[in-house]
This record gives sequence, structure tokens and C-alpha cells, in this order.
Amino acid sequence: MAADRAYDIMLFGATGFTGGLTARYLARHAPPGLRWAIAGRNPDKLADVRGQLAAVDPALADLPLLTADAADPAALRAVAATARVVASTVGPFIRYGEPLVAACAAAGTDYLDITGEPEFVDLMYLRHHAEAVRTGARLVHTCGFDSIPHDLGVWFTLKQLPPGVPIAVDGYVRAGGRVSAGTYHSALTAFSRTAQTARAARERRAVEPRPADRRVSAVPGRLARSRDLPGWAVPLPTIDPLVVRRSAAARPEYGPDFRYRHFAAVRRLATVLAAGAGLGALAGLVKLPPTRRWLLGRLAAGQGPSAQQRAESWFRVRFVGSGGGRRVVTEVSGGDPGYDETAKMLAESALCLALDDLPATSGQVTPVTAMGDALLHRLTAAGLTFRVLDDGVTATATGDS
Repeated sequence: MAADRAYDIMLFGATGFTGGLTARYLARHAPPGLRWAIAGRNPDKLADVRGQLAAVDPALADLPLLTADAADPAALRAVAATARVVASTVGPFIRYGEPLVAACAAAGTDYLDITGEPEFVDLMYLRHHAEAVRTGARLVHTCGFDSIPHDLGVWFTLKQLPPGVPIAVDGYVRAGGRVSAGTYHSALTAFSRTAQTARAARERRAVEPRPADRRVSAVPGRLARSRDLPGWAVPLPTIDPLVVRRSAAARPEYGPDFRYRHFAAVRRLATVLAAGAGLGALAGLVKLPPTRRWLLGRLAAGQGPSAQQRAESWFRVRFVGSGGGRRVVTEVSGGDPGYDETAKMLAESALCLALDDLPATSGQVTPVTAMGDALLHRLTAAGLTFRVLDDGVTATATGDS
């Protein structure tokens, strides 16, 4: 349905902090002839963004601008009807995201976002997956730091192991950086909606098909000293293991019995205990409307770390995979995880969907399911590092470790 559209890529939310970074990335890296545009609710702010982009590339002085509010379904249908791919940075997505997903699913338009909100992703599957399958739209959530390094990192690790055997992978995340208002507001919103998140997950599990002839799981690990890294392995209940599990369920390359566990790598136990206490207190406070409003007011929309602060930020995700008598250690690493690298991941994902020869998929799919090796090659060329640190032989497979 989206073969003959005015634009290859439409960036929605370009006036926000991460949206602006994504627009500047496209201004520097979009190939000649790419037809793209930016959209948002404030035409004056959109014009300001276009002026900044024209300083990067004077040809962008005429970049098309579309005005649409995230709460205006008719305007969003017009946005979806003009583009082959729509990429959104407008969060919290549980509050603002559904009308655009619905518009893209109905129009057969590929949709991307950077959400890390499990409730939103599950609800979008329940409400719009079937329509997207009907129209041929690909709905690809989690195309930022949540969850591309983890989804593609496991895929990269899998490629170093023998095919057709039980596989176990553990992921260990370390990162240093600052948060923007958008991420802060999304996190607080998620903390305040734990019951709704659990309900959406149950409803999705009740209807989502599972592989009939393979086992796929993402299981919680235990807090313990890490056998693979210095310090402690702390179970990390983010959306990332859910995305990995869904990729594994969709692709037979993950083998007959696949298991993934997801951890934060922390050097000192005191840091673990302090963070746990702080998060527990925050989770309680954010459920009370007065304290939630106060907390949400600490960072205003559009705020984020400076260029210098982002330049000092970094991430590394270490993967330890085993299967078929082999053990491999890989790593995905890059710069500022939440903003510079997230903007890169979203922009390259949009370019991948718009321009590359990809497997035939539709409906709500993961980054690996939709783009796989094509996105891996793009991100490697764009400066993310995917490397093998150790490739050895073990006496036995360690799938139950």
C-alpha cells in the first residue's frame, strides 16, 4: 500500500530533543535523492529545526514540514498517507503514541519508534497487529538503545555459534550517560502503571502464537557475583529480554531451545543496594498523584544533556553465549546511549526499512525480525562496534547455567 508515496521517510517529533538529534543525523547521512520530511505540532518550531538543518546542508532549506498533533487522528492519517516509513520520537508513548500507530497500520505505512515501554508495545500488538498484517505495514518498536544493541547483539552472538543446537545467552549492560526529559517522563509513567503493564502482558500472552516445535524463553536471573565480568550481575527487568525472546520466537535460526537472561553489570554491591532502595522509593512515590506531578516537573520537555555531556557518555553490552560445545563472548559498544546513539539507531532503521532489500514481514515485528543483517551492517558502518572477544570450546553446552 505504501509503494507510491510522496516521502520515503517522515520524522515525527523533530522539535523534541531526541527528534532534533535524529533530524540532524539524517541531514548528515541521508543518501542523495532521499525524499524525507519532518512533522510535529508546532509549525514555528518545525521551521526553526529546518533552519538548523539547512546549516548542515543548504539544500534542506526547502525540507517539507507537516503540522500534526499527536492527539489529532485525522492529521496523523494524513502524515501516514504521505510516507513509506514514519519514525516517531514522541513519548511517553503510552500517552501520545497510539493514534500514529493506528494511522500507520491502517495506511500500510511502516512505523518505527524508540519506546522502551512494555505496556505500550503489548497494547499496540493487541490493537493494531492484525490490521498491520492485513495492510502489509511493519510496526517496529524499540529502535533506540531499547532495544537494538541487545536484540542485534544476541543475533550477532548467535551467528558465532553452531546452528541447530540449544543456545543460551546472557547479556550484561554497562553504560554511562545522562537522561533527557522524555526518557525521565517515560520512566516515571511506567513506574506509575505497573498493574496496567502486567495486565497488558497477560492479555498478549493469551493470544500471541508461540513456536510449535521449538522452545524459546527469556528467564530472570539471580543477583549474584558474575562469572563472566568483574563485580555483580543484577537482573534487569527492562523490555530488552522481551524483544530478544520475540525475535527468537519468530526466527528458526535461534535453534530448537533458546534461552536469554539480561543483567546490569555493577562492580560494587553497595551500588546495587543503593540503586534498589532508590528505585523502590521512587516506584512508591510515583503512584501518588501529588508526588508524581512534582517529580514530572523536575525536567521540562525538550531538555537533555549538552553536547559535551553526550560526548563523555558510553555503553557496552557484553554477551556470553554457549551451545553445541562452544562458548563465545561478544560485545556491542558505542557512545552516548540514550541520545546520540539512539538517534543514529532510529535514523538507520528508517533508512533500512525505506531502502534495503529485507525479508517479507508485516505486523508488529522486532528490529531483528524486520531488518536483521541489513541493520547490523548499517550500524557497523555507522560506527557502532560489534566484536567477538573470545571464541572457544567448552566441555559441555551450558544452556542450564
